[in-house]
Amino acid sequence: MKKLLALLFSLFLLSPLSVFADDISDLQIEGMSIGDSLLDYMTEKEILEWIEITQDSYYYLNEPNKYGEVYLFKDFSTYDFVSFMIKNKGTNTYITNKNEKYTIFSIRGEIKFVEDFNSCIKRRDEIAVHLSKMFPNAIKDAFVEAHNLDPSGNSIVDGIDFLLSSGESVTLHCSNWEETFRIKNSYTEGLSVSIDSKEIFEWMTAR
Repeated sequence: MKKLLALLFSLFLLSPLSVFADDISDLQIEGMSIGDSLLDYMTEKEILEWIEITQDSYYYLNEPNKYGEVYLFKDFSTYDFVSFMIKNKGTNTYITNKNEKYTIFSIRGEIKFVEDFNSCIKRRDEIAVHLSKMFPNAIKDAFVEAHNLDPSGNSIVDGIDFLLSSGESVTLHCSNWEETFRIKNSYTEGLSVSIDSKEIFEWMTAR
């Protein structure tokens, strides 16, 4: 049975709690896992539309279009929305191999805590306690940094990475946008729970 990485109110559900893990193969967000085909959850048209919309989201990385980000909004049980990373060519031309192009390499769920940063941190720390039990051998890396998308430096990300021996990671972070910047760009803010393959973690952290 796969362990469900989901937050229901103040309860973090893991099944079974007694099983420790060294990789992300058994983790799910809203029933979805790394390695699934995104076509199981969305149409090709929807996927391609989102890749165009988000093509500049990671401009600050060394290879900004190596992966494409796709969002899914629906009536989830826990999260307000879920996003995915799937492979792209560096030129933002979508790859043609159907066996690869819709494979999920990262999955992220977000719960909104708009202008409620303290509640976000509290909920994040509750989940971190359970992840520490689930991944006792993981390297736990806490960080606070300015958000790359806000040139003013007044928006922050306060997070915790759980780095696994496999090179994969689980990240919990709370975003706190500078309010004028948030409203101008129609951003939301809150708690993100991300399950990342080794490839995505290396891409995100390469500088």
